[in-house]
Amino acid sequence: MSLDRAAPVPLSVVVPSLNQGHFIRRTLDSILDQSIENLEVIVVDGGSGDDTLEVLRGYGERITWTSEPDRGQSDAINKGLRRARGEIVCYLNSDDLFEPGALRAVLDHFAAHPGTQWLFGRCRIIDGAGAPIRSLVDTYKTLWARFVRLRASLLVLNYIPQPATFWRASATAQVGLIDESLYYAMDYDLWLRLSTLGRPAFLDRYLASFRIHDGSKSLNGARKQLAEACDVAQRHGAGALLPLHRAHDRATLLAYGSRYDQKIQPAGSHA
Repeated sequence: MSLDRAAPVPLSVVVPSLNQGHFIRRTLDSILDQSIENLEVIVVDGGSGDDTLEVLRGYGERITWTSEPDRGQSDAINKGLRRARGEIVCYLNSDDLFEPGALRAVLDHFAAHPGTQWLFGRCRIIDGAGAPIRSLVDTYKTLWARFVRLRASLLVLNYIPQPATFWRASATAQVGLIDESLYYAMDYDLWLRLSTLGRPAFLDRYLASFRIHDGSKSLNGARKQLAEACDVAQRHGAGALLPLHRAHDRATLLAYGSRYDQKIQPAGSHA
């Protein structure tokens, strides 16, 4: 079903993409299978050289897409957000997934709580074949989400999973778009800006799955990612909390360096 340009758009999903032909069909199906009327899906491709464009053409008018060189992931996300017409917006990377029923749960919550500016839910971590991994990371971050969820705690740890986070387009107008100078922690920076509008709602259910594989930025640049996030926290006034943030980063590197759940399926693997 194509988008009705005259009807209200309840939610826009921006999908930044570059050479993820192995995964993007599963990503798009996980969005479109949600059965949300007049859902807007905007794919911003950076000029993929694999079979991504062939996959995109197969969706016809069910999605809107462009493919052209860009300045990176943050630039692609902003391009999509500028085009988005939905009252609620989000972005989902082209190797991640939404869980069944996630978007209906999100829209129902926003409708029932008009004062909520942003929300997030739980997020599975999966490998290249879609198998759950690092379950302890999910459990640990969920504990922070359930029992803390204050701005000060966010300055110590980014426990908000990007694929499972949604916000009102009106909130973007207040806090701004993605900071394109950031390579890893652009979502964390946005959460801290959104937190100035109020505490996020938390849906204690799985909304998305975050995929880790051989080509993942988060897998190949963990130290750089943590260092950039630390700089972002400092920029947002972490102050006396900065030593706690750094201590948590050191513990994170030790945990990720352990032997627990280290098997990662390659990008080209399929179950």
